[in-house]
Amino acid sequence: MDEGREGIRSESRLKPPFRADHVGSLLRPQPVDQEAIREVVARQEAIGLQSITDGEFSRQWWHLDFLAQLEGVTLRENPGPKFGGTEEQPPIPIVTGKVRYARPIMVDDFRYLKSITRRTPKFTIPSPSMLHLRAGRKGIAYDDMDEFWSDAAAAYRAAIAAFGAAGCSYLQLDDVAFAYLCDPKIRDTCRENGDDPETLPARYAQTIREAVKGRPAGMTIAMHTCRGNFKSAWVAEGGYEPVAEAMFSSGVDAFFMEFDTERAGGFEPLRFVPKDKTVVLGLVSSKTPQLESQDLLKRRIDQASRYVPMERLCLSPQCGFSSTHHGNKLTAEEQWRKLSLVVETASEVWK
Repeated sequence: MDEGREGIRSESRLKPPFRADHVGSLLRPQPVDQEAIREVVARQEAIGLQSITDGEFSRQWWHLDFLAQLEGVTLRENPGPKFGGTEEQPPIPIVTGKVRYARPIMVDDFRYLKSITRRTPKFTIPSPSMLHLRAGRKGIAYDDMDEFWSDAAAAYRAAIAAFGAAGCSYLQLDDVAFAYLCDPKIRDTCRENGDDPETLPARYAQTIREAVKGRPAGMTIAMHTCRGNFKSAWVAEGGYEPVAEAMFSSGVDAFFMEFDTERAGGFEPLRFVPKDKTVVLGLVSSKTPQLESQDLLKRRIDQASRYVPMERLCLSPQCGFSSTHHGNKLTAEEQWRKLSLVVETASEVWK
């Protein structure tokens, strides 16, 4: 029996998120074309993953390619806070007009992915919070912020409906907002931008709830949150405690949460997870080449199960391996070893 079939046999969840899952982006080969996507899909299937992505090869940045195609959104230079250890910084989105989903965005990319895998095609887009977080109130050209949030939610409802019509049953909203707001320096920047960091988590959660309202039947929507991922660098640190209750009220089905280092704090905030939600523990680092100990992963899963039952836990890397076209500082083979470790560990833990 090959590895891929063994993965199918041992998978104990029949719908996403799966016991062994991943955030989405993978190191990009050269050149990036449809054949490269076919190859990376085949590799995911071969190691036993059930959720299959295009590695985000169809975009340059995890968030900007999608956001910049919304009507009313433009990009500008990032004034800060910035990623450490690198001179280059990603641009940030600002809202210069009425936000609207005026045309299909990345739907054809999903259709191609769906056409080349027998497993569950997973697609990722940035969450609506990403229209606001980096520039804040200063970057929103609306007089009425309630109108802005209403328009943002409507645009996302239209996007989600378009993916659903194309056959998408597994969609992930990528969101650094909640995790960033655990960091005092980010909260200070929010105040400088004209926002109240105490109320932002609830505002973000409300907008996501409105965005996923009326989702197509049978579609699982997950949310991934982390503290930054750019060329193995990060921006924020701090445990989830300040935002946990708001974040878990976002209305999505599952939460991919970063827990690979002390920057993310402990598992205690998981006590706020609703009883009908799943948590995917991001215990394997996508930033470093060192392979984690399987015994340590098992111990940490056991620790998390004190707050969320095992049947509602899954395992994944803490982020993608190439959130931008630059990629993180590890090799493709080191990346595949880490993903194989996730599959093998999940197979043993959830026998």
